[in-house]
Amino acid sequence: MMNQALSPLRARFRRWFESRLPLSDSITLTQRTVYILPTRAGMMLFVTLLVLLVGAINYQLNLGYLLTFLLGGSAVVGMHICHGSLRGLGLHLLPPPPQFARAAVVLDVVLSSQRRAVRHGIGLSVLGLNQWAWNDVPAQGSSSIQVAWQPLARGWHRVPTLTAETRFPMGTFRVWTVWRPAAQVLVYPAPEAHPPPLPHGQSRSGGAALQHARDSGDYDGVRAYRRGDPLKQIVWKKAAHTDQLVSREREPQEGEELWLDFDHTGVTAAAPSTAPAQGAGAQSVTERKLARLCAWVLQCDRMGLDYGLRLPAKVVAPGSGEAHKRECLEALALC
Repeated sequence: MMNQALSPLRARFRRWFESRLPLSDSITLTQRTVYILPTRAGMMLFVTLLVLLVGAINYQLNLGYLLTFLLGGSAVVGMHICHGSLRGLGLHLLPPPPQFARAAVVLDVVLSSQRRAVRHGIGLSVLGLNQWAWNDVPAQGSSSIQVAWQPLARGWHRVPTLTAETRFPMGTFRVWTVWRPAAQVLVYPAPEAHPPPLPHGQSRSGGAALQHARDSGDYDGVRAYRRGDPLKQIVWKKAAHTDQLVSREREPQEGEELWLDFDHTGVTAAAPSTAPAQGAGAQSVTERKLARLCAWVLQCDRMGLDYGLRLPAKVVAPGSGEAHKRECLEALALC
């Protein structure tokens, strides 16, 4: 009961503490931004030193005094070294690339040091995840650490608060800092895992690109059967030889364009689409439509087709290529 009562207080304190931190993609740690506390091993060492000191005083043991102060001095020196491992360290977050929802976003952080000694055992993690990545920083050099973070929804997301720590050299003290980057990550909708064929009744251009895909061997005019394909589209002869259902891709017509329309995805509230990932049943109709459109955009890009995108608030003119694909995915993310 006590732990349950403290959890909201800890969450409120964390939010208050994080709100006081400045937003910056580069930071140099100073004495004001580095914190230190003894670990469990450090507390046990303190208790051991206290017992040794009481025993030495009680029995007037000179060797007991020597052992106690030797161990105590080593702990103090270890505390100074541990604190100095983070103090003066530079942290810089590289711009994170866009990613799809429910996929891990890899954050690249560069650690730089101007000190003439190596900084050992520097760890980095997203605050609260307890998934650490460790590295050493060479003398007057730099190294990089990668940490992963998984956004669950599309749109712009601020990079979560990060924390760095070290327990070098003795593990008796934990020195850490909390860092709040200013960068944001654009998250695309998670594409539908098994989308239906490209929309029927809408023509598509790019016959030359499709012919080039056929000539290169990337496209043979058939694909694996998907639920919802009409019977007349199934290649029965090939299915008889391979015991696998395959469907024929629709032939494009010259001079026509392919439009991916938000209002004509075939997704309805009564008949949910094939789940793109775990938890798809809880998705709204809008999210399922965007997931299907995202899968179609990626499919058109792989086939080298010209395609356009119609959304309620934006229309992307037909085109092709990497820049056009990014524009469509960005439109889907911000829809």
